Parts: sequence; structure tokens; C-alpha cells
Amino acid sequence: MAGLRSANVLRHSDFRLLFIGQSASEIGSQAVAVAIALYITRRTGSATDLAIVLGAASVPFVVLVVFGGVWADRLPRHRLIIGSDLTRAALHTLLGILILTGSPAIWLMAVIEVFFGAAQALFQPAYSGLTPQTVPEDEIQAAQALVGFSMNMAIVLGPVLATALVLTIGAGPMFLIDAASFLFGALLLLPVTPRVRALDQPPDESFLSGLRDGYREVSSRIWVWGTIIAYTGVVLFALVPWLSLGPLAVRQVYGHVGFYGVVVAIWGGGSVAGSLLAAVWRPRHPLRLALAFGVLWAMLGLLVALGVARPILIAGALISGGAGALTGIWWETTLARHIPPGALSRVSAWDHMGSLALMPLGFAAVGPLANTFGVRWVLGVGSALGALMAGLALLPSSVRALPAAAPEAAAQPSSSAAMST
Repeated sequence: MAGLRSANVLRHSDFRLLFIGQSASEIGSQAVAVAIALYITRRTGSATDLAIVLGAASVPFVVLVVFGGVWADRLPRHRLIIGSDLTRAALHTLLGILILTGSPAIWLMAVIEVFFGAAQALFQPAYSGLTPQTVPEDEIQAAQALVGFSMNMAIVLGPVLATALVLTIGAGPMFLIDAASFLFGALLLLPVTPRVRALDQPPDESFLSGLRDGYREVSSRIWVWGTIIAYTGVVLFALVPWLSLGPLAVRQVYGHVGFYGVVVAIWGGGSVAGSLLAAVWRPRHPLRLALAFGVLWAMLGLLVALGVARPILIAGALISGGAGALTGIWWETTLARHIPPGALSRVSAWDHMGSLALMPLGFAAVGPLANTFGVRWVLGVGSALGALMAGLALLPSSVRALPAAAPEAAAQPSSSAAMST
């Protein structure tokens, strides 16, 4: 029943095109994330090298995403996504060719990922604002659930694809597949004509005024800035060590780096289940539950660090994945329902910038810390601290009391009939 309710939003042609194209590119992106980890782990085995390449994209993203949010609230969002997709396709085509024709230097891989992160900074806020423009207001959660389902299926399929290719014919083909997926997504967006939501008109203010207004939308809501601050810690302590040290820790504990791809795929399976559940589970206070589940999402690295038995790790990965899916879908839905449509991309940009603000610092520090204290120690302590930070997001009473929809939204009639198919 959950799948049927979510899939029903595919009757809207604009959402259908957006969904298919971005689902394809997300599979490629998830595969590339694992491909980078496997490629560098096999090539150098250095946590520092892996952190440098993974962290290279995070620096320009953190610096530029807020500016990308302002542009996404001023310009056609689908056009910005097309430009970002084409840029990322070109960059990973180049990287794939370099890997196929030799062994590119770590610094060169990092430079390519720097430009990739800059293009991603334009894509992310535009995508967050575009999805609600392709379905009626009362179908936003169903659309977000289907998007979450797709992203989490990508987490299942991407690592399997990456592991199969990298361990057999190498990482180069994986980057070329990723590039092709971005090109496919860009082509599907060409005929899209997003609807204009209420108050979603291009602002008549200057760029700097738009930047300040976006900050004001965030700072006036404790449930927004409080959650962003908490998840800055979650990303720093839990996510960065998992991305950088997860492959190395899995190899140390379980004997083969390929099992890292298996664990990520199992995590993705839990995420798929969580996405399906989100399609029908509509709690009165979704943000409260989202942040509670975020504690479970942050704890996967701790299980690996403790060296738990494989069946326990598999169960933990499933639970962590499902919790993460519910957290993400309910958070995105809450933003779409409580933030004025004309400011949604800017608030989303501040969300991404704030949450990832310390990510570059984390990538810079995780290698030396692992060399000093050990891979498993840094991964385990970081995961525990990340879970603690996720729990701290629940402290403000206004966060726990936030309803599913803004009061003014509850009084608006359904707009389903206004959407064309």
C-alpha cells in the first residue's frame, strides 16, 4: 500500500521526468562514492589519501551552497540543475579517462572533485526547491517519500555496482557510467515546466538582500538552526569517519574491503524500507520522530569499531538505514511545509552549508587521528559522539512540539485538481 501511494505521484509528468533522471544520476553518485573508497584503499591503503579526495568536494560545496540557494530562489531551478548535471558529467568523464589511461595523482583527483563540489553546490538547493513544484501541495510528503525510496535504492544498487566493477575491471568505467547518468538526468529535465507555488515568485531584491533574507528565515526558527547545529556535529563525528575510515575498519575487522560495499548495500536496504514506511506514516510531530531516529542512524560506525558479529552488523545496518531514511524524508517534508516557498532553496542551502560546515576540517583531521589512535578507535568514538549530537537536537521544546504542517497550510484547500498530468 505504501508503494502504491507513493508511486501515484508519478502521474504528474514533471515529477516523473525529474524522478527518473535524478534517480539514475543518484545510482551513479552512490556507486562513485564507494568506487573512490575501494580504488584508493586498494591503491595506497592510506586514510589520509582517501580523506583528501573525499574531502575535496566538501570544501567548495560548503563555501558556495548558500550562494547557490540564492540563485535557486531567483532563477528557474530546473535550468540550474541541467547546468550542474552537465558540468558534473564532464568532470567525471575526465576522471574516468584518467583512471583508464593510468594512475592519476591524488592531488589531480582532488582538484577534479573540487570543481565537482562547486557544481553540487548549485544543484542541491535547486533540487530541494524544485521537487515541491512538480506535485500538488498535499502530495509533497508522498513525493519526498518516493524520492527517498529512489535515493535509498541507489544506496543498495550503487555499492553493488561499484564493488563489482572496481574489483574486476577497475574504477574507470564506474566514473564513465556516473557521467552518463548525469547527462541522462539533464536531458530529461529539458521539457519540465514547474508550477509556481504560492509566494514562490522571484524576489525583486538584490543578491545580497536575498542572502540576508535567507539567513533571517533560518535564524528566526530554532527548530531549523538548532537542528542544523546538531547535525554539524553528527556529520563531523559520525559521517566523516565512516566515509574515510569505514573501508579500512571493515578490512581490519572482517578481512576484506569488499565487505564494506556489502554493508553499505544492506544499509541501503533498510533505507528502502524506511522510505516505503514514510509514504504512509504521517505522525503528528514528524520532526520529533525524525530527530529521534537520527540517533540510530549515527551508530553504524560504532558497531564496526566494536567488531560485532556479522549478523549483528547486518541487523544494525538495516536499522540504521531505515532510521536515516525516515529522518531525511520527514526533515525535507517539514521544511517544504513550514518554510515560505520563495525562500525554500535558500533555507535548504543554509541547512546543507551549516550541517557540512566542519566536514572539510573533519576530513583533514581524521587521517592523522587514525594514525595516532587507530582506525577503529576514531571510528567508534566518533560514532558515539555523533549519536549524542543527534539526541541534543531534541532538547528545545519547540522542536518536539512542531506539528506536521504550518497552521496556514492546514487551512488551504487541496491543489491536486490543479495539477496537470
